[in-house]
Amino acid sequence: MARSPLTLAASVTSALPRTGVVGVGVLTEGASGRYDSAVADLDDGRRVVVRVPADDDAAADLAAEVRALRALTPGVRSLLPFHAPELLGEAGIGDDRAVVVDFLPGYRVDAAHLPAGRGAATSLGAALAAVHALPHSVVKTEGLPARTPAQVRTDVARIVDRATATRRLPKALQDRWRLAVDADELWRFESAVVLDGVGTGAFVFEDLDGVPTVTGLLDWHGLSVGDPATDLQWLASAPEAAADVFAAYLAESGRAPDARVRERARLYAELEFAKWLIHGHDEARDDIVADAVELLESLAAGVTGDALVSDDALDVDDAIALLERMPGSSTADSSGAVDTSMQTDAYDPDELARWVADEEARGDTGAVPGASADPTDTQELSADDLAELASSLPHDAPAAPRAADDLSTAPITLPGGSLSRPDDGGDAAADAERASEAALRRWLTD
Repeated sequence: MARSPLTLAASVTSALPRTGVVGVGVLTEGASGRYDSAVADLDDGRRVVVRVPADDDAAADLAAEVRALRALTPGVRSLLPFHAPELLGEAGIGDDRAVVVDFLPGYRVDAAHLPAGRGAATSLGAALAAVHALPHSVVKTEGLPARTPAQVRTDVARIVDRATATRRLPKALQDRWRLAVDADELWRFESAVVLDGVGTGAFVFEDLDGVPTVTGLLDWHGLSVGDPATDLQWLASAPEAAADVFAAYLAESGRAPDARVRERARLYAELEFAKWLIHGHDEARDDIVADAVELLESLAAGVTGDALVSDDALDVDDAIALLERMPGSSTADSSGAVDTSMQTDAYDPDELARWVADEEARGDTGAVPGASADPTDTQELSADDLAELASSLPHDAPAAPRAADDLSTAPITLPGGSLSRPDDGGDAAADAERASEAALRRWLTD
């Protein structure tokens, strides 16, 4: 029987000694029946959420959630662009445990209603990239699950085997999924910190400057090391926003390229139907099995002729097209200015400018008197060579005083006004674009 909000409020006072509850209400947002939940207002002005599991599976997830929230130290939380619930306390309530966390305000957006463009979609992509960028030590220090790509692949094969053993899995899907399991290129990925299948319902949004932005992530029970594609499987339910979410994810991700992440995400989404079939079979629930079979047959009909593992992975043009979808992105500054900052502290702008001026005065040949024409020649210079070299340097201009900040890394304007080659028509912006594209091409092929 479901516990009343007053009963749950009493567990709050047990979990948080010397704290009074001045108001309590039913927590209905996102309720799934797996927990008895309530929101309570405390006498110190805080608002908290209390949850008690309704069954054994929910109890296991709530225990995992507690471990995950303990792993989110202040240092880890500072790496995230949104809030995570703070674990405030626990208390016994009968044979179960009540868990109290702080309340995160905001609203949720269902995947099917997620709009394309800047806002909720791009914020979700950036939020997922931030989670996947967390160090593995966050998970391993707390003893949370960690799986390698090989283990992930084995788990997928086991699901396919179990679904096949029910004798209710359509043959077309069985063949489709076995081909995916056997495709070595699909499983070449770098494990990351993941939430193991988080959906859009776990994120809360607030409008910041009129733009829907992720401000909190509620569900952490799946915190582990595994395949980042598991957290992208919900994209199959967001056809309008999927491309923008993925583009934002790519733009914010600092991880190694993963050309097959979307294909694995789609595979995981399809396997959810197989898990539903397995659940119904294991529980001897004919109604669940019938529902699962209907879903699987519909899926089989829908994917006919659509290969799960494509011949071509994400290529350079696809990646550039996705990144260009990001609102405000451009391949070159509209003014045509080129940032010449070297992004290092190991040079002085004044000295570099004088060096370029000296090079241009020599006809821009770069030749040094007495130097060998062979760039591999590393022979020592004699005293006569050094004297000749010193006499060749200009002495007609006094040295410019060094800037007060010798570590300046601000962009500088080099003499001559252009960094373009003589044969490129002076289009420095085009040079920058070609260089960026070449770098991205090397990045994807490494």
